[in-house]
Amino acid sequence: MPELPDVEGFRRLVAANATGRRIDSVVVADSGVLEPGLDADRFARAVRGRRPGPALRHGKWLLLPLGDSSSAHGVPCLLVHFGMTGGFVWCTGHADGHRHDRILLGFESGSELRYRDMRKLTGVRMAEADSEVDELLNALGPDAAEVSAAEFAARLRGTGSGIKAALLDQSVVAGLGNLCVDEALWRARTHPRRKSRELTATELGELHRAMGSVLRSSVREGRVPERRGWLNGIRNERSRRCPRCSAVLCRAATAGRTTVWCPSCQPE
Repeated sequence: MPELPDVEGFRRLVAANATGRRIDSVVVADSGVLEPGLDADRFARAVRGRRPGPALRHGKWLLLPLGDSSSAHGVPCLLVHFGMTGGFVWCTGHADGHRHDRILLGFESGSELRYRDMRKLTGVRMAEADSEVDELLNALGPDAAEVSAAEFAARLRGTGSGIKAALLDQSVVAGLGNLCVDEALWRARTHPRRKSRELTATELGELHRAMGSVLRSSVREGRVPERRGWLNGIRNERSRRCPRCSAVLCRAATAGRTTVWCPSCQPE
């Protein structure tokens, strides 16, 4: 599933290739990725001829303004969520199509920005008023890469759920997914089922630092890396041992997601 580091990579891809370039053609190969009520013809009419402004990211959402600076968010604005399997691909020349390419935006250079998604779980919205963008952003917590330690602690203490469930809740902190959360909890030596409000100030501070470190390294690579010394580097191995203490790792469903943790480093 694309998490904050992946979406930041997509934002940089768009920024480097599409910003300020005119969209000459729009092909909606599968309207199933468009929000309910937004048909392919209406989408194409709104997008064709536009020049994207600087792409923005908040949590796992990418915002692509297509209007001018007279509105707060450059409406019309595309609001893109990549669900479980989505992503942007930049194709130059006459690159072969892919069966999971759902939307193709053709630019004046002949290149294309393609929205590619196998499972089509979320997709693309179009905001035609600033209030529609605000409605989305107001439903999200602060961006995980930017939230201060104080706000991070306050928001987690305000939940009654386990710490993993709280970190996955996009209304608490936006951008974290299963891999980032497990990695940060392992680094902070925090059990995924501990109650958020029971963590001490010291523990919350350590978790905030661990989260920041995971995100900074992952953003550089555009994904959560399967790196030696990382929990994510061994989480899918048949014989999983903690990179820190060599204890056999636990694997179970927590907060509805497959969770990996070290019973020695992360006692309950």
